[in-house]
Amino acid sequence: MSAQSPARWTDPEQQALEERVAAAELAWLSMDVDVQTLRVEIDNFALIHHQLLGPLYARLDELDALVAEAVAARTGRPEDLRRAAEARRQVEELPDLDALFDSVREQSGQEGEAAPPPPAAPERVRPGKEAQRIYRELVRRAHPDLTTDPDEQQRRAAFLARVNEAYAYGDATALGALAAEWSTAPEAAPAVDAPDRPDWLRRRLDWLTAKIAETAAEQVRLEQTPMGELLALAPQDPDRLLEQLAEELLAKAAERQAELERLLGGPASGGHGAVPVGDNGTHPTEPQESHTMFPQIPSSDAAAVPADAALLDVREQDEWDAGHVDGALHIPIGEVIARLGELPDEKLYVLCRVGGRSAQVVQYLVQQGRDAVNVDGGMYAWQGAGRPMVSSTGQEAFVL
Repeated sequence: MSAQSPARWTDPEQQALEERVAAAELAWLSMDVDVQTLRVEIDNFALIHHQLLGPLYARLDELDALVAEAVAARTGRPEDLRRAAEARRQVEELPDLDALFDSVREQSGQEGEAAPPPPAAPERVRPGKEAQRIYRELVRRAHPDLTTDPDEQQRRAAFLARVNEAYAYGDATALGALAAEWSTAPEAAPAVDAPDRPDWLRRRLDWLTAKIAETAAEQVRLEQTPMGELLALAPQDPDRLLEQLAEELLAKAAERQAELERLLGGPASGGHGAVPVGDNGTHPTEPQESHTMFPQIPSSDAAAVPADAALLDVREQDEWDAGHVDGALHIPIGEVIARLGELPDEKLYVLCRVGGRSAQVVQYLVQQGRDAVNVDGGMYAWQGAGRPMVSSTGQEAFVL
């Protein structure tokens, strides 16, 4: 009869520490995966929000400025003129978000080296179920803090950077390849029967407790960011939330456009039900900047502008690129004062989109003793009169 092998003795205190450390590691890793997932979703949401809704917000701001300018043109009140100038200034001072995103990407490159071209933008806020599954498994297996060896931590961090990039773009195929590539390196922790194991377990437990608190605080911070709060409105279907926001912005833009057309006497006014704006006795179906509205400003119908007239277009670059008069001088309204020396000495016919900005420029030029005329109705009236236009792109010109 063979003797049985003696049972291995285990220190109850160390066993309890082992279990507490294992439970803390599981809790922290699960929490960290959730936070990393949330960060990816917020970053994707912010990028797609900018790409999808940014132009709509810009369009709303532009329409607000146009409406304010149209009201100011009708009333001539100092307060309305101030509001129009402020609305236009807000449009002109909007940050270039594309440049901002580009600068962030460039900063991620090494100093002195050209930053690699950014990958294509994500198509969805939340990666698919399979990508989520592989990502969570990889993070649990390859997290740098599962080892205490510096070299191994560095290797794991570099590997997870590739994992995070693949997950950010929902690339389940790439994540699958990374999962196949991964292999577990030997741990640097003391052996189970090593004398310094209990002390290491205590330090590990303290560290994990601190990491859990730190990770929880980061989760709260992310959730309380503007994009985090917006994403929380539809956590299960953020892509649909973006679609709903786009629909709301389009509806608001349509309302602003209808109001603008009413002020300018366009098709949305309906002729009969329009209400006059201001107290100068004008009717909303009259042109925006008629001689009765700006008696102190020389003005001209678009159809009456001489073919060889010197034209000054004070719209922004994107408006100019979409459609302008061939041979016109282009100086955005915000640059007119600084570039007065570029203006010809002859009579100037000044254009903008609907006549509000150009009226302000003409008023300033007349005060400076220059011979300037405002083109009533701006480029909309120019196009309506059948006058020729060109675009900077070679495509068919239109008024933006």
